[in-house]
Amino acid sequence: MSNLKVFVLMAGLTALFIAIGGAIGGQTGMILALVLAGAMNFFMYWASASMVLRAYGARVVTAAEAPDLYAMVNRLRERAGLPMPTIAIAPHEQPNAFATGRDPNHAVVCVTSGILRLMPAEELEGVLAHELAHIKNHDMLLQTIAATMAAAISNLANFAFFFGGRNDDEGGSPYAGLLMAIVAPIAAMLIQFAISRQREFRADAVGAEISQRPLELANALTRLDAYARRIPMHVSPAVAPLAQVNPLAAYQGGLSRLFSTHPATGERVARLRALVSGAPSRA
Repeated sequence: MSNLKVFVLMAGLTALFIAIGGAIGGQTGMILALVLAGAMNFFMYWASASMVLRAYGARVVTAAEAPDLYAMVNRLRERAGLPMPTIAIAPHEQPNAFATGRDPNHAVVCVTSGILRLMPAEELEGVLAHELAHIKNHDMLLQTIAATMAAAISNLANFAFFFGGRNDDEGGSPYAGLLMAIVAPIAAMLIQFAISRQREFRADAVGAEISQRPLELANALTRLDAYARRIPMHVSPAVAPLAQVNPLAAYQGGLSRLFSTHPATGERVARLRALVSGAPSRA
């Protein structure tokens, strides 16, 4: 059910991208928008990992530099049936982690220096299993594409705002572009965030299977969320959805769930605890 929801959301994001292209330039605009989306996604397919690591200021480390971390990831990735990912450490005091890369053979698992210092080993194992679940589910590329599409929609909307939409001679309303300029970026952002929330729920469930420690992962999420509210992280909002908990929580107040890049931690914890109790959980 979760995968179906994401498919529908991605289809909506693509349709919105094409629609705003049409509002700006008619059929030609729709074709150009589609070509632009394809070109951006092709570029992100190859460059996403290096771009995300730069955004977090992360550095790839060797097994000699982080032997305990390597050993833990290696044990979990064998259990998940995955190739060994590249390991990186980001120099942030806030405990957090993320995965990136175009596919399981070119994946990166990155943790912050803060999580290595502040997270108990059994909970860190749950965190790493969650990130390996993202790799197994191909979530990193999906979320990168969603973010790229949303950004492109916003850029097209800005163009429409300053230059307007089609004129009457082209068979369209001159105000269509202006209307799309207002509506499209908000809709794209809501869809992107909804995709991110769905993939976090799925990664929690699969991560619990990999680590065989659903309660430890639940405790880790609670701990990460608390630290994120106390220890700020200076990172671009564009890459914030990739982190295990929202790294910008310290800068945000009571935001609506619709505008959240991550599900409520309490709901994630409840779903993980339901796995242990055998209670039904929504997909």
